Amino acid sequence: MKIIKILILASCCFSSCHLKKEKSTAAKIVTELQLPERPNILWLVTEDMGAYIPPFGDSTIVTPNLSRIAKEGVIYPNLYSPSGVCAPSRAAIATGMYPSSIGANHMRTDSYTEVTGLPPYEAVPPSDVKMISEWMRLQGYYCTNNYKTDYQFKAPVTAWDESSPYAHWRNREDNQPFFAVFNFTDTHESGLFEPYGLREIETRLYHAGDKDYKWKNFGASHANNRMTEEETPKHLDKNTNFSIPPYLADTEVTRRDMWKLYNNIAEMDLQVGAVLKQLEDDGLLENTIIVFYGDHGGPLPREKRLIYDSGLNTPMIIRFPHKIKAGTKDSELISFVDFAPTLLSLIDEAPKEYMQGQAFLGKYKAEVRKYIYAAADRFDGFTDAIRAVRDKQYKYIRNYRPEQGYYLPIDYREKIPSMQELLKLRDEGKLNNIQMQWFRDHKPKEELFDCKADPFELNNLADNPAYKNKLDELSTEMDRWLNAIGDNPNLKEDELINKLWSGQDSQPKTKEPIITFENGKVSVSCETEGASIGFKVITRYGNTSESWKIYHNPITIPEGSTVKIQAHRIGYVPSKTVEFNK
Repeated sequence: MKIIKILILASCCFSSCHLKKEKSTAAKIVTELQLPERPNILWLVTEDMGAYIPPFGDSTIVTPNLSRIAKEGVIYPNLYSPSGVCAPSRAAIATGMYPSSIGANHMRTDSYTEVTGLPPYEAVPPSDVKMISEWMRLQGYYCTNNYKTDYQFKAPVTAWDESSPYAHWRNREDNQPFFAVFNFTDTHESGLFEPYGLREIETRLYHAGDKDYKWKNFGASHANNRMTEEETPKHLDKNTNFSIPPYLADTEVTRRDMWKLYNNIAEMDLQVGAVLKQLEDDGLLENTIIVFYGDHGGPLPREKRLIYDSGLNTPMIIRFPHKIKAGTKDSELISFVDFAPTLLSLIDEAPKEYMQGQAFLGKYKAEVRKYIYAAADRFDGFTDAIRAVRDKQYKYIRNYRPEQGYYLPIDYREKIPSMQELLKLRDEGKLNNIQMQWFRDHKPKEELFDCKADPFELNNLADNPAYKNKLDELSTEMDRWLNAIGDNPNLKEDELINKLWSGQDSQPKTKEPIITFENGKVSVSCETEGASIGFKVITRYGNTSESWKIYHNPITIPEGSTVKIQAHRIGYVPSKTVEFNK
């Protein structure tokens, strides 16, 4: 059993942002968090998730499994994505770096090429960057992802032991610690589309580990991979008195979308419960750190994709073994870039120097951060350039295209009935001043919101002299952050691609591995700086491992065997797979 000191800050004053080491003058109360020596770590990740669940104050729908985790764990109400949409957010989680620092800030990098006239491309982090799962594998963890990726780059074969609908900790070696990720799609924005019906893919969680099981419609499009509304379980009365955010129109159409939102959350909660039952059935509950969170804010109009808290803030719950700190709340600011360093910290590994986040748990826990940061750029076929910095109370937004309106006519979002309703009422002149804010034909250059007094961020204080000092503070901090991570919001996307590709006309390629055989061992190298090297051994009998292993030392293989080898630097085209026969 290892003991990790957790610092609970009673009162603090800070000198600078989290990218520099901070020294606090706070009085500190030290408690002890006793964890297993090599704890398992289970991530339960849902999509498009605002604070619409009972542990965070919304009792509209019953979520017995999430409520149980919260009762036995710690809730974190101040987790923020660096982007209001999934792919840039997942890039931050996977690397511990801000999306706009590695070319991952446009949603998505490989699509809408006919609209943008740009080639598909990938984010290109510095050469020493690995996916956090690869670092965990190097420490002996069995790493699985079930099953969404969407990192803004192709994951190297070294990233996961398994990444598929069948990926599960049950496929690991006996007593091997695991880092397992389960992604739930029930709450995705598309779950609000008409005709309404739940996705059928969620049944994978009930059959996890059974690779002979075949799902109906697996691999079908979202639209075709659904139950009908009649088949969909009903978890909530449609006549429930929903609380409608003031930026939406309070109509029957919107209320139906709210019903769908909560109904989808209840279904997701069942899927969470299925995974938790498997964990308990395997006798692993008290050896596992369970983390539940969403990939950004809510799915409704003026939530997803926006840089307001409704698009960035998502709930997180962590259950520690033996219910340590059960039923408590930790209100510190946390960013998705903090996840990677925290994972390493929890297994007593120091965060990597390139990581722009900081550990909020474990041996290398840092002082609590003073600010979180976010960016909004291209979404599908429409481009904007917005940056934000937020402290515990105030949010500062800088609009780099003030001449452009906030609302972007994104086809995908316009499939949501409540979005169609807003547009209809707008055209009929029936929206009030609050609802019309999103449809202004231009934006202020700067915005400042008191997020405690004005949680929907509707009252811009930027021109109020009483808040000049706060405006100056956050504006200065934004300049410092942009400079620290090398983010130029005015950089056009074609210029970004040219920068990522170092002036080449096409995506850079990882060079083929170089194989040598000496003293009975196979050695492998790659001339591409930072490339990860994966290998599989196929015996003379045709046996091979399911996973690509990470090469780091010369390997010995049996006579008559074949080694398959691939090199891959993140953001580059992977090398060809080469073979060596013994």
